[in-house]
Amino acid sequence: MAEGHGHRLWIVPDGYLASTPEGCTGPTGYFSHESVCILNDGDEPAECVLDIYYENGDPIKGLCFTVGAERTWHYRMDACRDHAGHLLPRDVPYALRLSSNRNIVVQHSRLDVTQPNLALFSIIAWTDGS
Repeated sequence: MAEGHGHRLWIVPDGYLASTPEGCTGPTGYFSHESVCILNDGDEPAECVLDIYYENGDPIKGLCFTVGAERTWHYRMDACRDHAGHLLPRDVPYALRLSSNRNIVVQHSRLDVTQPNLALFSIIAWTDGS
């Protein structure tokens, strides 16, 4: 069995889902969103748990999902729902903690179309080596 690369605990301290004005998708047809991109290059599924933290609100903990063996998954934060089925709020800073029972690699990406030049960034999340 191949454990796969990466670690079991990942942190993304800078999350922010910018609002996209009604009917505005930017000059290329895109709309503002963020993704948590996960690679499981191991030979067994990775059981993942996502916790979301806010500056001025209670955290949303225990959002569970599976990334299949030797698969990737792009978890779109604009489609993420809390336990009650509500979408995450826009224009509110947040942070993420992603844990897994297997080694995974995590990348965080943001596309912001709220200004004419657009903005895209992508980073590898922080890990403590777990």
